[in-house]
Amino acid sequence: MAIAVSTFGSFGDKRVDQFRLVSETGVRVDLISYGVAVRDWRVPVSGGERGVVLGFDSFDAYAEHSPHFGSLAGRVANRIKGASFDLNGKTYKLPANAGDLQLHGGAEGLGRQVWDGQVDEANNTVRFTHFSPDGAMGYPGNVNFSATYTLRGNRLRLELSATTDQPTPISLVQHQYFNLGTSADVLDHTIQVNSSAYTELGADLAPTGAILPSRGTIYDLRQPRSMRDAAGQPVDYDIGMALDTGRSTSEPIATVVAPGKDLTLKLWSDRPGVQVYNGVWTDIPVPGLDGKSYGKHAGFCLEDQAFADAVHNPHFPNVIYAPERPYRHWCEFEIA
Repeated sequence: MAIAVSTFGSFGDKRVDQFRLVSETGVRVDLISYGVAVRDWRVPVSGGERGVVLGFDSFDAYAEHSPHFGSLAGRVANRIKGASFDLNGKTYKLPANAGDLQLHGGAEGLGRQVWDGQVDEANNTVRFTHFSPDGAMGYPGNVNFSATYTLRGNRLRLELSATTDQPTPISLVQHQYFNLGTSADVLDHTIQVNSSAYTELGADLAPTGAILPSRGTIYDLRQPRSMRDAAGQPVDYDIGMALDTGRSTSEPIATVVAPGKDLTLKLWSDRPGVQVYNGVWTDIPVPGLDGKSYGKHAGFCLEDQAFADAVHNPHFPNVIYAPERPYRHWCEFEIA
């Protein structure tokens, strides 16, 4: 099908484009070039269609209020303790934007940049590219990033890549906020994750370095459960889950079912971990899509990624990439 391209706004001196993908099953996904954000995602349901992500109807809200709604986060997603790291005998100081941490690549990270988009109508694909110069947000290396979204049927696939001219940490993540149902929160969604362990967090929400078994904790998501405790009270999730080793990437890493059981989300990925987040800090002062209000627990995120703060934990999967080791990462969502 034809991919509709339109102007959605502007950021600085750059135009922000929107690209509309429509599949043969009637799924519609709107992507914008600011942060490669999935702005809107509509899925057919009985009697019509349903929006399944959090976003905004106008661009200004993204620049002023978005907590990475639908965007890519990087160069390094999640938290870096002390907003610094050592690499090859040199200490790199990063601009902190979450206390003394750097979060999601900093205040001017990849999710806050306008990318270039190119359509491939034959494959129902949009390929975004962005050049990040040496020193951007404190990181070494000139890096060329690519993000390619393809919609087929009810599946949206994201393929990420990056090449660099010197060793540098790279760990990207898609940051979709989902709500598969019709209520204002996601607490009664049922979630299951193929993980038996999690990365313990310190008081600053950065990993301590310990990888702990999830059995008997609120992070035991091996069997489907709601986002409430046994007493029916909300459970706050903002935790990095270590995916089971030896798994087949042909099997989904996570499955979430809407309260009415009319929609199910499945996520596949090649990453070693996934951050499970259910909007603990969400409090948006302006209307969202279709005039909705977004408060605490308004959406959930399944952020497939390397472990947070891997630059300080050498026993975590390696996030240092180099000219001879380009970055590659893919994930795929199905909502049906």
